[in-house]
Amino acid sequence: MKVEFKKVTLLIALLALGFSFGIAQHDSPADRMEEEGHDEDAKELTTGDHAGHDEHNTELEHGESEEYDPVATVMHHISDANEFHVWKGVHIPLPVMLYAPEHGWTFGLSSMFHHGHTAVDGYVLNHGRINRVQDPSFPKGEVEVGHIEHHVEATPDGDSTDVYYVTHEGNEYKLDPPSTLDGGMMGGGITSFYDFSITKNVFTMILALIVLVLIFRAVAKGYRKNEGKAPSGIQSFFEPIFIFMRDEVTIPMIGEKHYERFQPFIMTLFFFIFFCNLMGLIPFFPGSANVTGNIAVTFTLAVFTFIVVNINGKRDYWEHIFWMPGIPAWVKIILTPVEILGLFIKPFSLMIRLFANITAGHIIILSLIGLIFVFGQNGASPGGASLGAVIGGAFALFMNFIELLVAALQAFVFAILSASYIGAAVEEHHHDEEAPHVAH
Repeated sequence: MKVEFKKVTLLIALLALGFSFGIAQHDSPADRMEEEGHDEDAKELTTGDHAGHDEHNTELEHGESEEYDPVATVMHHISDANEFHVWKGVHIPLPVMLYAPEHGWTFGLSSMFHHGHTAVDGYVLNHGRINRVQDPSFPKGEVEVGHIEHHVEATPDGDSTDVYYVTHEGNEYKLDPPSTLDGGMMGGGITSFYDFSITKNVFTMILALIVLVLIFRAVAKGYRKNEGKAPSGIQSFFEPIFIFMRDEVTIPMIGEKHYERFQPFIMTLFFFIFFCNLMGLIPFFPGSANVTGNIAVTFTLAVFTFIVVNINGKRDYWEHIFWMPGIPAWVKIILTPVEILGLFIKPFSLMIRLFANITAGHIIILSLIGLIFVFGQNGASPGGASLGAVIGGAFALFMNFIELLVAALQAFVFAILSASYIGAAVEEHHHDEEAPHVAH
């Protein structure tokens, strides 16, 4: 079987690089817990009345946590960040690339923020994500900042929203939320800056790109070396996957006539999602990033499928959407809006299915591990911690095996559904053959 490895490699590169400059997600900064901080400030903030503030402010989260918060811990691990947290006090910084129209570019590593204790050009690290001070009078360059406070404020339409303030020389400065792909239109507010940084998720996708390119190059070399012979080495491992994807996915769904054009795209989707899922199951650097559990990633994948499907749609495809043949006109008036809505529902279902399944798996595993701290009452009950370790560890191990299956299954489901949508778009109908024959 001849596989178009160059096309697959190019598609993977475009896919990953596209994510690198477009990825963002609507993380709630309150879900991010850090390990280090100013002990004296933390002690100060544990006393007195703090009405309207979050129960766990930044200083407590930067310091030693008094109580285990399972929700915050789980959300911290499944959310994106501008650095890898390896262990207490040990972080691996990632490149920071920020742009504000009135200021210009700011480059560096996330370590320059000193885990939220230093502001750089008006940017601060708030629970792992970069925020920007809204006030233009805030000093530029590197300045020491105090704690970051969380407020819940009312919006003009009567809802409530999370707002964060950073203190500097006794003054509070309101922060923009993290920069997002949609500019804040879908929530979080429109930000005054653009974040092109290499976050955990972007780093993992670039790593997946490099690994897949190396693998495909090795497989392509095997095909050239073993032409006319039985496959060997890494080629023999991947060839059954290629044949399965061709014979069970692209040919049945797209058809013999058109499948070769879309084979590289379908294989790219499958392998990219599969490898990102596998890396997300590694609990330490360079893994641990929840890539396909990020709604922005699944959204972008779905958009790629949407574009490929509709660009390649045949005349019959569009005719069956806007004015179905052989159906009374009054029925068409009802069905046409439904069909048009279906154009967007299909990629939306792809986006939600992958996002929900991967995120749910991570949450379950992390919740099971959290039983150790819940049963152990933060170290007060060693016996409870041991029981939690036995119960949580056993179920977490089982769930990890299930997640290995889910990693492959969700990649396969995304690929086969994308192939089916493409097949429907390129299918050619012969209405004249369906018409009844007139007897002579």
